[in-house]
Amino acid sequence: MSEKVLTTEITEDAENRHAINCLTDAVIGAAIEVHRALGPGLLESAYELYLCRELPFRGARFERQKPIPLNSKDVKLDRGYRADVVVGDAVLVELKAVETLLPIHEAQLLRYLRLSGLPAGLLINFNVRLLKQGNKRRLLDSVRSVAF
Repeated sequence: MSEKVLTTEITEDAENRHAINCLTDAVIGAAIEVHRALGPGLLESAYELYLCRELPFRGARFERQKPIPLNSKDVKLDRGYRADVVVGDAVLVELKAVETLLPIHEAQLLRYLRLSGLPAGLLINFNVRLLKQGNKRRLLDSVRSVAF
């Protein structure tokens, strides 16, 4: 019986990873479309707005500026931080419009992932000539069930 349970867990894990891959692919596709239309050099907020206009065309549910609570010992801040965009309750998207992505930007993405409990994150920098030069995808070790 333990083999059956293990097989089920592996199958569910593979299905969840596939769902996350589909979501991240949709976000990256939308970001590429936004970058083609707008190019580099604008404020992060402009890219966020246009990305959120593009996501529904790809069938992706999302929330803009979603609060990420911060809980530490006796202090609870319901709105400690905000994720730029959360897609499908599974992918946290952190947008940048900077000359160069720095290690602190990736650390911020990882911290937001840990605080939010979301399994996947994308760090997308629109201030580049080619968008593939400006994005990073990160997964937390544990993948939980996701819904589109």
